Amino acid sequence: MPSSKAMGHPSTAGNVMTGNAMTGRVMTGRVLIGALLLSGCSLAPDYHRPDVTAAPHYMEVPTGWTTAAPAADAPPAAWWQAFNDPVLTGFEQQIEGDNPSLAAAVARYDEAVGALHEARAALYPQIDANGSALRTQVPGNRPLAVTGTTTYNEYTAGGSIGWEIDLFGRVRNTIRANKAQAQASKADLAGIRLGLQASLATAYFQMRGLDARLELLRQTVVAYQRAYDLTVTRHDGGVGTGLDVSRARTQLATARAEISDIRAQRASFEHAVAALVGVPASSLAIQPDTRLQNAPSFPSSTPSTLLQRRPDIDAAERRVFAANAQIGVARAALYPSLSLGGSGGQETTGPNILSAASSFWALGPASLAFNIFDGGARRARVRIARAQFNEAADNYRQTVLTAFREVEDDLAMGRDLIQETKDQHDAATSANKTLDLAFVRYRDGASDYLEVVTAQTAALDAQRALLELETRQLTTAVDSVRALGGVAG
Repeated sequence: MPSSKAMGHPSTAGNVMTGNAMTGRVMTGRVLIGALLLSGCSLAPDYHRPDVTAAPHYMEVPTGWTTAAPAADAPPAAWWQAFNDPVLTGFEQQIEGDNPSLAAAVARYDEAVGALHEARAALYPQIDANGSALRTQVPGNRPLAVTGTTTYNEYTAGGSIGWEIDLFGRVRNTIRANKAQAQASKADLAGIRLGLQASLATAYFQMRGLDARLELLRQTVVAYQRAYDLTVTRHDGGVGTGLDVSRARTQLATARAEISDIRAQRASFEHAVAALVGVPASSLAIQPDTRLQNAPSFPSSTPSTLLQRRPDIDAAERRVFAANAQIGVARAALYPSLSLGGSGGQETTGPNILSAASSFWALGPASLAFNIFDGGARRARVRIARAQFNEAADNYRQTVLTAFREVEDDLAMGRDLIQETKDQHDAATSANKTLDLAFVRYRDGASDYLEVVTAQTAALDAQRALLELETRQLTTAVDSVRALGGVAG
C-alpha cells in the first residue's frame, strides 16, 4: 500500500498548487509592474540645439540680440500689401489655392502627419477579430482511424490582442522622431509658400520694370524719329550730310530693335507669373503699367527673430531633433523586447457557439526576444544614427549661417541702392540736358550729328540704368522679406 507521503494528502496537494499559482501571479505582476516602469525609459541622448557662432547684431543694423519665443505657428503676414499694388495682391492671394508646387507641399505635410499618427498607434494594444465557418471531411483510411469517413461543420469566432511593452523607449522615440519630422514638413511648407510668394513678386516687378523700359523706348523712338526727319530735311536742303542721315537712321533702328527684345523679355516674366498662380501662360494677359513705385523699407528686427522666423532654419532644427530621437530607437534594439498578448473566442461544430463549453482563451507574454549575435549589425545602426545626427546638426549650422549672410547681403544692397539710384537720377538729368544742348547746336549748325548721337546714347543709357536700379530696389525689398522669414519686425 503506498504511503501517504508518496500519494500525497489531497488537502496538502491542493494547498501546494494554490501557493504555486499565487507565487506565479505575484511574479507575473512584478514583471508587468517592472515592464511598465521601464516603458518610460528612453535611450536617446539629451537634446540640445546645436550652437551657432554668430555676431551679436547685424552689421548693417547694429541692434542687439533679444530672447525670442518660438513662432512657428504665427500666421503669415500679407507682406506684399506694403507695395500698395492691387494687381500684385490679387496674384499673391491666388497662389494659395492654385499653385501645384504648394499643393504638393501640403500633401507632403499631410503624409508626415499620417506617419506620426501611425507611430503613435504602437503605444496602444492591437486588437484583431476573426471568424470562420468550415465543412470538413476526414478520410476513413487515415492512420490510427477508429471510425470511417467523418464529415462535420466547424464554426469559430474570436479575437486576439497584442501589446509591445516599450521597455527602452523605442516606440516613444519613434513617435518623437516622427513628430519632429512632421514639424519640419510644416516648416518646409511655410518655406515653399514664402519662396513662391517672393518669386511671384520678383517676376511681377521685373515685368513692371520692363513696362517702364518699353515706355522709355517708345518715347525715345518718337524723339529719334523727329531727329531723323530733321537730318533728312537738312540733307535735302543741302545743309546736312549723308553721314548725318545714316547716323540718325542707325539710332532710330537700334531703338526700335530694342523694343522687340524688351517685349520678348516682358512676355517671359508674364508667363512666369501665370505659372506661379497656377494658370496656363496662354490664358493670362497682364495690362502694362509703366509706374514704378518706391520700394518700401521693412524693419530688420534682430538676429534672434530671424532664427524663429526663417522656415528653413526651423525645419533644419526639427530634423536635428528627429535624428537625436532616432539614436534612441537604434540603441533600444540592443536590449530585449517584450510583447504581451492573448487570444480567445468560441469554437464549435454545431449551433451552440455561444455556450460556455465552446469557449477558449489563452493569455500570457507573447514573446521575449533578445538577439545574441548579429555580427555587429545593431551597433552599426547606432553608429549610422549618430552620424546622421551629426550631419543634421551641421546642416542646421550651415542653414543659419546662410540665412545671416542673405540678410546682410540684402541690407547692404538696399542701403547702397538708395545712394546709387540717387546718383543715377542726377546722371540721367544731366544726360538729358546734354542731349537738349547738343540737338540745339546741331540744329543751329554749330556741330555735326555725331555730337547728337553721342548725347542720345548717353541719355538713353542713363535712363535705362535708372529704371533698372528702381526695379532692383523693388526686387531687393522682396528678397529682404524672404531672407527675414516673411514677417519682418
